[in-house]
Amino acid sequence: MTKTELLELIKNGENSGVEFKRDVIENRVLAKELVAFANLQGGRVLLGVEDDSSISGITRENLEEWVMTVCRDKIRPAIIPYFEILRDVEPGKDVAVVQVECGWSVHHVWHNNHRTYYIRVGTRIDEASQEELERLFQQRGAFRLETRPVSGSSFHDLDWRRLKDYFKRIRKQPIPKDGDIEGWETLLMNTDFLIENNGKNPVTVAGILLFCPNPNRFLPQAGIDAAAYPGKVKDYAAKERSTLRGPFTPLMANKKCIENGLVEQSIEFIRRNTEVTAHLEGGARRKEHWSYPEEAVRETIINALVHRDYLLSSTDIELSIYEDRLEVISPGRLPNGITPERMKTGCRAARNQLLKDVMRDYGYLEHMGMGVPRKIIRGMLEHNGKEPDLIEDGERFIVRLWK
Repeated sequence: MTKTELLELIKNGENSGVEFKRDVIENRVLAKELVAFANLQGGRVLLGVEDDSSISGITRENLEEWVMTVCRDKIRPAIIPYFEILRDVEPGKDVAVVQVECGWSVHHVWHNNHRTYYIRVGTRIDEASQEELERLFQQRGAFRLETRPVSGSSFHDLDWRRLKDYFKRIRKQPIPKDGDIEGWETLLMNTDFLIENNGKNPVTVAGILLFCPNPNRFLPQAGIDAAAYPGKVKDYAAKERSTLRGPFTPLMANKKCIENGLVEQSIEFIRRNTEVTAHLEGGARRKEHWSYPEEAVRETIINALVHRDYLLSSTDIELSIYEDRLEVISPGRLPNGITPERMKTGCRAARNQLLKDVMRDYGYLEHMGMGVPRKIIRGMLEHNGKEPDLIEDGERFIVRLWK
């Protein structure tokens, strides 16, 4: 870093990635700052700069050794920061820059034989709540929400018709007899739909979402809030509002769908609230033309169900139909370093791999994992020449298909 770059940082003040500190702070205070940065997206602590951006300079002897000791003794897993000292930032005043990157693990401060996890919230440092901590572990790949037990559930809460259809028709494997509870429990535990927990076998989050007749009894966020508006903005006078509930998977019999899953419910809602034109093809055959290509719409709905962040328990997926567009909003940030640009090129990463695998078993997702570039983007371009919008907006991800 050059002196000019440092002065520009100081001029702009503290933010989510920059913190000013005196170098006489306690080792625990520096550890908290660095842990919070590592648990966010990385950042810099400028030692020798006051809160008001004035430069006081560094005074501690052997500062680099002290910083490295803090990072190894007070932070776990240990952090190795980038450290440099810029001399004479002001006459006779030096400033040290301690920089950390976003951690591969979730870091905590170890002090008095106690661990504390911290996160950066703007210019503030907060102790991570249980929900925030779970999300951190999930983002780092050390935690799978979909295989967590759902409190109060048991295999009796699952739809046995759907389970038998899945294992017998979809997976084409032998299944236990109806009365063989032990056999069914073993099968469901081996496939991560049940899990052993304190001597009980509750259903996992994935099992509830896929096969429970009423997932919202256990997971209030498991559903889709759908609305169709007459204009280009949300309006109290909606053409239709519907709360879509139920398991992801449909129930099939004799090659016919006798009970819809959430995907089919969503498609039916969209069909009811979008225009369908028709023309004769070849002089005799009537062909319908939907406002949006069904394959692109289906892929958008499935991606929202499979990849949303189910740790965000206070909000459903939103499906909104406007005069000029269709929007699907998924709660949560994109997982595992994925960005909208990377999605467009077919970069693959799953927050909920088990959900993805089962929906792929049903044929909802292709094995190549190229649904976004092939079905959504190419599908919309071929349909009307309008590329869809893929937008990460804070704690939500938006897919916008233009009419």
